[in-house]
Amino acid sequence: MSIGNNRKRAWMVVGLLFVIALLNYIDRTMITTMRTSIVTAIPMTDAEFGLLTAVFLWVYGAFSPIAGFLADRFSRSKVILLSLLIWSVVTWMTAYASSYHELLLTRALMGLSEACYMPAALALIMDYHKGNTRSLATGIHMAGIMTGQSLGFLGGWIAESHRWNTAFFVFGSFGVTYTILLFFILKDAPTQLKTDKAPEETKANFLQALKTLFGKRSYMLLVVFFALVSVMAWLVVGWLPTYFQEKFHLSQTEAGVYATGCVSAAAIVGVLAGGVLADLWSRRNRRARIWVPAIGLAIAAPAVFLASYATALAVAVVCFVVYAFTKSFTDTNTMPILSMIVDDRYRATGYGILNFCGTLVGGLGLYFGGALRDAHIPLGTIYQSAAVLIVLAALAVISIKGKATE
Repeated sequence: MSIGNNRKRAWMVVGLLFVIALLNYIDRTMITTMRTSIVTAIPMTDAEFGLLTAVFLWVYGAFSPIAGFLADRFSRSKVILLSLLIWSVVTWMTAYASSYHELLLTRALMGLSEACYMPAALALIMDYHKGNTRSLATGIHMAGIMTGQSLGFLGGWIAESHRWNTAFFVFGSFGVTYTILLFFILKDAPTQLKTDKAPEETKANFLQALKTLFGKRSYMLLVVFFALVSVMAWLVVGWLPTYFQEKFHLSQTEAGVYATGCVSAAAIVGVLAGGVLADLWSRRNRRARIWVPAIGLAIAAPAVFLASYATALAVAVVCFVVYAFTKSFTDTNTMPILSMIVDDRYRATGYGILNFCGTLVGGLGLYFGGALRDAHIPLGTIYQSAAVLIVLAALAVISIKGKATE
């Protein structure tokens, strides 16, 4: 296969995965937008409804390291296709749930199957993209995730227009159909592209992978960086609608538009801009993929800090838009940084561990944010604490030492 064909196929893979990423986040988030419709059809308490999301996150986070190892040990494309097929079937099955426990089971199965996707997809992108295209390729994929998050409202809209289970049937059926199509198109990267691929006989077992990863100081710093970013991201975004509503006396709808519409749009632009900037700069500076997120966080920290003191709605919105734009530089460069630290044998496992840590501490961030509010600590003070976490994350990432080549 020629270099030109390799390049075209590499970008085609990113486009195919963009659609999967979008579907991944629509399927996982749309249940939160149709609460009234679901509770009407299947009576449950608010705690039980909250458990539907919690059990997904717990299973998703707990299985992520193993899921990453599967993508390192076996074919990445096959792991992606199997993940997509299973979660799409589970989404389709959700449409036929008639009791709370059946619904809870489908959410747990959804977490198990979706955990296999992200480490395998990002590792496959790294296999196809070398050098000065890695960050943009990752950014385009992350834009698919963010677009899927922003389209989660489709679940509530379809539930209001039809029935609560219609959206699950539609998106589940689409996912199964798309899997069949990709079976003939999505393949692992050609051998000549995976120049850092370890020979088959040197593939490690799971415990060896853990020992190798945590034996690297730079990987430990990346885990700390990812954990700090996850905590502050959940603190900021999780409570942002409430912040706008309470401080500026907005309606729930108005607060939601500012907190999700404006901020999500800025984040999508940010992952693309951060990818382009890192790729261009990496031609002259091998640490560019480390410096770009560090600089982004250095801008995001004062933006959040100023937002906590803002008395005008416009100022607060602008500050949080700046935060979302520059914080997204971390999303588009995390996997490329990981690829600078470890070889191909451990990439997906390494990202699976990051996913586990991010999910765990992200949930704790949401919980402690609520606990601080119960203690009558204002959200402004909580956001000032988040700004400190951003600074610590920036310090952690610039301490990482990458390989001379990728």
